[in-house]
Amino acid sequence: MTDFDDQLRHLLPRLRRFALSLTRESASADDLVQASLEKALNSMAGKRDDGDLRAWLFAILYRQFIDQHRRSRRYARMLEFFTGGDDAQPSVERSVVAQSTLAAFDRLNPEQRALLFWVSVEGLSYQEVADILKVPIGTVMSRLSRARQALRLLSDGEIARPALRILK
Repeated sequence: MTDFDDQLRHLLPRLRRFALSLTRESASADDLVQASLEKALNSMAGKRDDGDLRAWLFAILYRQFIDQHRRSRRYARMLEFFTGGDDAQPSVERSVVAQSTLAAFDRLNPEQRALLFWVSVEGLSYQEVADILKVPIGTVMSRLSRARQALRLLSDGEIARPALRILK
């Protein structure tokens, strides 16, 4: 283990330099390195012994950066959707639509809000949500479809609350 610790200490400056080249911001680079090392340490069992530690850590760091970038883009799109863009003076219509959609989102049941938040804002994959809820991925997909439909209907003012199906 001390050999691994020594290798890790030796690679830390290189990882930080690579993270800084990706993020172009010191604090973000530090956060990225920390998240990458945490992920690497948690998945040490899956690493092949004959593999190159440096390449493995760089791959993890790069994937973490890509995942964070995708999440931030999704979050920005969601904010833009709710606020109506980055106009200096948002139109009254856009403000009303954003407020209506946020109000509709608040009226969804907690499970539907959580599903939409995890997938649309946090950028989790369907499989990750299925793992969180401990249900099959198909169940997540159908629940998410119903949540999106309920949000659309609530946003348009067509229903007061999500409809329930009666099973016999």
